[in-house]
Amino acid sequence: MYQQMIFVNLPVNDLDATKRFFTELGYTINPRFSDETAASVVISDTIIAMMLTREKYAQFTKKEIVDATKSSEVLIALSAESREKVDELVEKAVAAGGTISGETQDHGFMYGRAFDDLDGHTWEVTWMDPAAVQG
Repeated sequence: MYQQMIFVNLPVNDLDATKRFFTELGYTINPRFSDETAASVVISDTIIAMMLTREKYAQFTKKEIVDATKSSEVLIALSAESREKVDELVEKAVAAGGTISGETQDHGFMYGRAFDDLDGHTWEVTWMDPAAVQG
């Protein structure tokens, strides 16, 4: 059965630092789709974050590339299997040099936190009670 994938392309200032940051979070870099201008960060079987140098990213758009530390370009949301896994990933991100973004959201059936990576891109991590999802 076909599974649709998502490839998130993000501009980064320091590709080597970005690779270290995401491997410290437990993700892998796919060398087949990485070079000195890009790193293919494997989030899951269906989610890939393509971290591109600003010069490489500029090849794909005619628009101005924002400074994500000053302007919001996108909010990337990832699911987590438990509240503990939300906390674990956010704590790893902070330990690797990221920063907390916003307040913890705790609605009982849904729990979320967010962090900004080294370039200011915001990553939201959310757990939702499976019983609430099923209705």
